[in-house]
Amino acid sequence: MAKIAILGFGTVGRGVLEVCRRNAASIARRAGEPVEVKYILDIRDFSASPDAALFVKDLDVILADPEIRVVVETIGGTRFAYPYVRRCLESGRSVCTSNKEMVATYGAELLALARAHGAAFLFEASVGGGTPIITPMHQCLAANHISRIEGIVNGTTNFMLTKMKRENMEFPEALRIAQQLGYAETKDPGDDVDGRDACRKIAILGSLACGHALYPDNIPTRGIRRITVADIRAAEGLECVVKLIAWYRELPEGGVAAGVEPMLVPDTNQLAGVDDVFNAVLMRGDMLGDVIFYGKGAGKLPTASAVVADVIDALKDGARIHDSLFWQPADKPEGLLQDPDRHTWYLRAAGISAAVLTGLAGDSRLVLDGEQGPACLVRGATTAEMQALCEKIRLLGGEPALVLKRLTD
Repeated sequence: MAKIAILGFGTVGRGVLEVCRRNAASIARRAGEPVEVKYILDIRDFSASPDAALFVKDLDVILADPEIRVVVETIGGTRFAYPYVRRCLESGRSVCTSNKEMVATYGAELLALARAHGAAFLFEASVGGGTPIITPMHQCLAANHISRIEGIVNGTTNFMLTKMKRENMEFPEALRIAQQLGYAETKDPGDDVDGRDACRKIAILGSLACGHALYPDNIPTRGIRRITVADIRAAEGLECVVKLIAWYRELPEGGVAAGVEPMLVPDTNQLAGVDDVFNAVLMRGDMLGDVIFYGKGAGKLPTASAVVADVIDALKDGARIHDSLFWQPADKPEGLLQDPDRHTWYLRAAGISAAVLTGLAGDSRLVLDGEQGPACLVRGATTAEMQALCEKIRLLGGEPALVLKRLTD
């Protein structure tokens, strides 16, 4: 029998325990042996829990037990999770996690540590929640060179944008409903609505695609706070929808670019029809072409199911899995991984007239002239040129309220 430990007993930790018990027979069949949770590490008081005997408050208890072969980390963040995971890997125990912040920040280091100590470090649930993305990428697509990734990887913001579109609901009300339903944090929803969650996910996917570490700090990231219903309606007039897109691509001259930003997605694009809390990631391989992964991105049991699947792989394959699941450490570069290409842009500005805006924008046409300011479509501009245009607007006393790039096919 394989004994495992769970670090943290929040939503995902509870889900892991539930999945291990409810699907014990099928898990045992796939792992080749029964899998049992022996310890749960959590500093809170669970003395009234039916599972009180499982709880410990000291990681050393787990590390001192030779029966523990796999540790599941569901604490979140990096303050405690990172040193705990390091110690577990250094002890030769495999670790499975859904912690996107830790993987995006320390992934290369922890992958190397796992290989050095004959263990596995697995994180399928860190990007797609319950939707498999990591495993297909490094196994099923192993014969492909992945040059481009585009995805909707945050279910909270996708739910909010869907509400705004379908029900003419402005951002504050859509956020309130997302918080009521438990999709967004009530105290600080910034990780979702400001794009940080999506940034960490594309850093992980990009690292796996290019083979070396990409750091969230180098990825330009913008969220959805400035989007209004008027912008969404203007997008419809352009046969587009507004989505928060996380993207990565190789550059023809070498190097890579990546970003997270709300974008105009043409109705003909597969990502345009992904609504509510669903996620979708499109990858382009040199042999296969385009492939898309679609499913729910969060939830206790979907996420826990992906974590437990990693537990099975860790028990069966151990460190061998890192023959394909691996990326090299890399120095963090200066600056951002900016997109150098020319695109079509939607630009809305406040505090200036429509005539002034279109006059400044050059090759453009007006698409909105409402209470929140005029908006125009700017053709064939680079990111740097759009930044310069925004600065001109500020010098004239205006404010660039929203800038949306059009997603290219």
